[in-house]
Amino acid sequence: MTYAGGRMIAKKDGAIGWMIFNQPEKRNAISFEMWEAMPQILGEFAQDETIRIIVLAGAGEQAFISGADISQFGEKRAAREAVLVYNATADRAAEALATVGKPTIAMVRGFCIGGGVGVATSCDLRIAADDARFAVPAAKLGLGYRYVGVKRLVDLVGPAFTKEIFFTGRQFSSTEALAMGLVNRVAAAAELESQVRELATTIANNAPLTVSSIKLSVGEAMKPESERDLDRVQAAVDACFASEDYTEGRTAFMEKRKPVFKGK
Repeated sequence: MTYAGGRMIAKKDGAIGWMIFNQPEKRNAISFEMWEAMPQILGEFAQDETIRIIVLAGAGEQAFISGADISQFGEKRAAREAVLVYNATADRAAEALATVGKPTIAMVRGFCIGGGVGVATSCDLRIAADDARFAVPAAKLGLGYRYVGVKRLVDLVGPAFTKEIFFTGRQFSSTEALAMGLVNRVAAAAELESQVRELATTIANNAPLTVSSIKLSVGEAMKPESERDLDRVQAAVDACFASEDYTEGRTAFMEKRKPVFKGK
């Protein structure tokens, strides 16, 4: 299915839900309408019990996401009121991505710039091609960068690398991104999709309730202690122990076979 006038594509491939940024003529720069479409796509994936994992990718070979669609800045990011609406829409998209109850992988090839880094850091895992380039050029444009985006980057790479990324505004290679912890691993461009599929399949074959409970626990651990919902975390853990999948996992282990989990 397509959204945002065809600039967003959602497709299902077995247990994998693919969300594709489809504006290759602009290196997949994100328009306001694309930000709007993201929560809807993620919500539909979340409701589909056959989808176990979500992969984000950019159309073509030049870019994952090259940033925000600058052609809309005059209309969407000039007046203060318009900026507030734009920012709130982008924040909703990033929050929907960060909190969707299924694991997410950003498959990064080519440019991952500005808002592209924001999208990637909102995912659970980031796998980059060896030709990937990362940058947040806010300081080169005079843009302010909101706390939530800075915080996600700090959580991944720490304060010193976050400052270097923002202070310089320069592009970092995939090798540098791996060294600072911005990406989980780097693959040859020709092998990127196959490696992402292999990783996604491995995760999809594991117990969904366990995977989602870990995502929830890690998310709560990143919050200030006073804001953590530990009762919700414990309820998710209890649901694992009370599930049919826990019985299946134990039985499969004893029978020396692969378990078949149902997410129930």
